[in-house]
Amino acid sequence: METLQLLRDYFPMAVYTGNCLVFISESWRIELTEHKDSDYSNETGRPVIIRVRFYKIALNGDLIPGHYEDFQMPVLGELAEQIEKYIQMAVGVNLKEII
Repeated sequence: METLQLLRDYFPMAVYTGNCLVFISESWRIELTEHKDSDYSNETGRPVIIRVRFYKIALNGDLIPGHYEDFQMPVLGELAEQIEKYIQMAVGVNLKEII
C-alpha cells in the first residue's frame, strides 16, 4: 500500500480508502489497487504491480465491471504519468473532467 499512498500525491482528486485509490464520477468508478508479485523466485527489488480497474455506473447506480490493466514501473513519476494517460484514453476525457 506504500505505492498507493505515494500515488495519492500525484492524484489529489482520488480518494484513498486504505485499500485502493478511487476516482468516481457520475459515469465512472476507477480503482487503483496494489499487488505484490507472487513469484518468490524473482529478485526482491522488483516494483509492485498497480492494477487500474474500470467500472461503468449504470442508470440504476449499479457498477458494471469493465476492463483492467496492470502497471509495473520502478519510477513513481513515470508510473503516475502512464496511469493518468491510460485512464484518459480509456474514458475519452481529461482526468480532471472525470471527477
